[in-house]
Order: sequence, then structure tokens, then C-alpha cells
Amino acid sequence: MPPISMKPPALASGQAIGVCAPASPPPQEDLGRGLAVLASLGHPLKVSGTARATGGLFAGSDAERAKALTDLWDDPETGAIVCARGGYGSLRILPFLDLKAMAARPKIFAGFSDATALLIALSSQAGLVTFHGPVVTSLGPGTPEDAADLAAAFTCAAPVTLKAPRPVTLAPGRAEGKVLGGNLTTLCHLAGTPWQPDLDGCLLFLEDRGEAPYRIDRMLSHLRLAGVFNGVRGVALGSFTDCGRTEVLHPVLLDAFSKTGIPVCAGFPAGHGTENRTLPLGIPARLDAEAGTLRYLESALLP
Repeated sequence: MPPISMKPPALASGQAIGVCAPASPPPQEDLGRGLAVLASLGHPLKVSGTARATGGLFAGSDAERAKALTDLWDDPETGAIVCARGGYGSLRILPFLDLKAMAARPKIFAGFSDATALLIALSSQAGLVTFHGPVVTSLGPGTPEDAADLAAAFTCAAPVTLKAPRPVTLAPGRAEGKVLGGNLTTLCHLAGTPWQPDLDGCLLFLEDRGEAPYRIDRMLSHLRLAGVFNGVRGVALGSFTDCGRTEVLHPVLLDAFSKTGIPVCAGFPAGHGTENRTLPLGIPARLDAEAGTLRYLESALLP
């Protein structure tokens, strides 16, 4: 089982929100639009040099990107950190981070897509509650509800409920467990590494973008055969954007868990789709596959 959850304090009035790029350099126009949305939440911003990087595959060297994240984490004025974008490269900085030291000083950390590597590593290896939610470059074109939901996740100590607007029950039932997961491709890349999560007793959340159904099947099959899914109690599926027709994709998603008898529900508004609600990782929730709800049983934040 994952370690006992360590919750970060709620973002206090006057505390800064830090922004760093642990992977690819963000398009600066998209970054500017997203920073304006982030600033509208009423907190000062601290933008690392990696977030201002342009060109190249990564926003600085692995060591530079890890240092930018660590520096924001060590800054006492910064209460939350949001990834500038996804892209590729977050898993490369994992060896440069002292995850347990970071979790010993709990801080709100949010992102999705490629940042799944950091979310999972902090949650499953160090016990820190993290937040699967928008990156800065997705806030500009995102919905106002996404920004409001991100702000509430940073400041509200009440348990949250994620509701699928049009739930698709692939396998009925109810289950409870800690929520872990994120981007399927990134989760697959963690398999066999020291940062592979222990999903025993967990509810698994998955989403992805731009992967054909056969590649989705290949990743799910690899994770299943590697034993990564052992002990999973239920599956909540977010958006699978540009991943093929649902009548082809849903059977592929179900097949990976069909012999386990666990509940599987698709349609949650999180991931690369038009909506990307914020959901905590590392605390228990109750999945109701027929109602299409993921109801958290406790707060993700310290009051």
C-alpha cells in the first residue's frame, strides 16, 4: 500500500503560487494567457526561469529543471506550485529530487499530462497528496469552471466530489480506496522504475490524448502483465481525446479489467478534453460506477 498521506496546508491569503516547467518549454503566448488567469485567483505569482525557456526539447537541463522546482518548494512564501505545461521530460528529473524531503514540507503541487510522473512519484513514493489539474498553458483556453475548480482545490478544506456529466458504466459497482493515476502513457513509462506506483487497494484514474486504440491496448496490456494493476479496486476514466471512436475505445479500456470484477466508469471531466477538473491524488474516495461519481471521503488539505 502507498504510504500514509501527508496533506499540504490550504493556500493562505498573500501566499504565492509558483510556476515552473519540469518538462518541455511552454509556448510563451499560451503561458502569458494562463498566467493572467492564474493571477486572477488573487495570489502573487513566482515564475521560475524554466517557465520562460524557449526552444529545445526541454526547458533547461534535467538538473536545472529539478532545481527550479526544488527552489520553489523551499521558498517559504510559495504555498502552491503549478506546472507551466506538460509535453515531455518530467520523469527525467525524478532522480534529482529528494521526494521524501519535499513531502516532509507539504506543499500544493498541481499539473497533469506529462506531470503525472511527478504527481505519482510524490503521492505513491513519498505520501504527499497532489492535485491532477490544469497546467498554466491550458488555463487560457480552458473553461472558467476549470480555473474556479483549481482555486477551490487550493483553498477549500471540504471534501470534493467529481461527477461525470454523461457517465458510461463499463462495469457496475462501488468501491473505495485512495485515488492514484493520471496520464496512461506516463504511467506506462514509470513501470519497472523505482517510481512505479503500488496500486494495491487504490482507485485508478486514467486519461490520455492522441493514442490510437491499439496503442491504448498495448499500454494497458503491458501494465496488466507487469502486475501494476494488481489490487486495483475500481477505475475512473477521464477524457481520452483524439483516441478513436468510443465504441472501439471503451471495450479496449474495459478489457484490461474485465476479469477482475471491479467497477469501471468512463466520462469524468478530467484530462485533455474541453473540461479538466482538479482531483486530488493520494486520499480515499468512493467510486460509484452507475451514478458516475467519485466522492472523496476526506479533505485533501490541512485547514
